[in-house]
Amino acid sequence: MELWLSANGQAHGFIPRSYWEGYFDVVGTLLLQAAVFVWETDGRIRGFLGLNGRTVEGLFVDASARSRGIGKALLDHAKQESGALTLRAYQKNEGAVRFYRREGFSIQGRQTDRETGETELILCWEQRQDAEP
Repeated sequence: MELWLSANGQAHGFIPRSYWEGYFDVVGTLLLQAAVFVWETDGRIRGFLGLNGRTVEGLFVDASARSRGIGKALLDHAKQESGALTLRAYQKNEGAVRFYRREGFSIQGRQTDRETGETELILCWEQRQDAEP
């Protein structure tokens, strides 16, 4: 959960940290209901991805471990688990949007997050029919 809080604060500087702090306990409970894939190095969690059915609820990588392929590896594992994935990313989180687009996600829609007022992009990925399973 500390990684979740830290990564959200870093990626979403346009949203007050107090917003994320207010959801700390709720998200901790929700994580128990999701499939969580964890990347661990030297006994420390460096990243994790939460998957709820075919919805990626979040992908988080420790700042000291970014740009080392951890996020891609976690996302690739989720892709193997499901032939299609959906997620939401804030439009202003340009690094995340670039990452997901590079990983084959396409923008399927936009919506306004009622609580933050920020625009969220709905991104989808589907395994190509001609791709190996």
